[in-house]
Amino acid sequence: MIIFYAPDIERSLTLPESDSQHAVRVLRMQPGDSLEVIDGKGHRFCCRLLDAHSKHASVEIVSRHDMPLCWKQEITVAVAPTKHMDRMEWMVEKLTEIGVNRIVPLLSERSERKVIKTERLEKIAVSAMKQSLKSVLPVIEPLTPVKEFIAGCETEQRFIAHCDDESTRNLLARTYRPFTSATIMIGPEGDFSPSEIAAALTAGWQPVTLGDNRLRTETAAIVACDTFHIIDQLH
Repeated sequence: MIIFYAPDIERSLTLPESDSQHAVRVLRMQPGDSLEVIDGKGHRFCCRLLDAHSKHASVEIVSRHDMPLCWKQEITVAVAPTKHMDRMEWMVEKLTEIGVNRIVPLLSERSERKVIKTERLEKIAVSAMKQSLKSVLPVIEPLTPVKEFIAGCETEQRFIAHCDDESTRNLLARTYRPFTSATIMIGPEGDFSPSEIAAALTAGWQPVTLGDNRLRTETAAIVACDTFHIIDQLH
């Protein structure tokens, strides 16, 4: 069954225009037809279509089911946007499928991309949430300067993955404590600047490596996020 997304379905009892068009014009749904709706907040609704309007289809909620995420802790991936947005979009899709609570685009001193529009990334995340049968939409924050993010992050575990071989770094898989809220920072292709690394270490962030392979920015973000889940599942 096709899953629809309506963040305020309980209040409005109406599908957004894009989902209304898909239900009415593409799927040719008629009043009385059943459909499933998620709100991105951990709830799934079995509904019945009342008014097959192509811009604001109205529904009746038949039942509500809680669909919490399968992990307990908060997982945040903070990553410098890639130069090409298609790679960033692919990363958001995969992070959502794997399981992430928050994605923070970082503005680094060495960032090639210094402007980002989150609306497109949010649409990618919604689609990935539906396809991976989740009911919680990850939060995508606005572009945030690295040092500002370092100072404001209060997650229990805070990791910075960088490539400076002159400083000691531990393997993330050996450093992460299972089932504990965690944030990982991934830098741009040119890595974090020395001053950014120093700021993170001074603030208590743990320097880590993701292994011996050289990874693209978007690949590193996915590997780090999946590492959290794999370690959790082994315990």
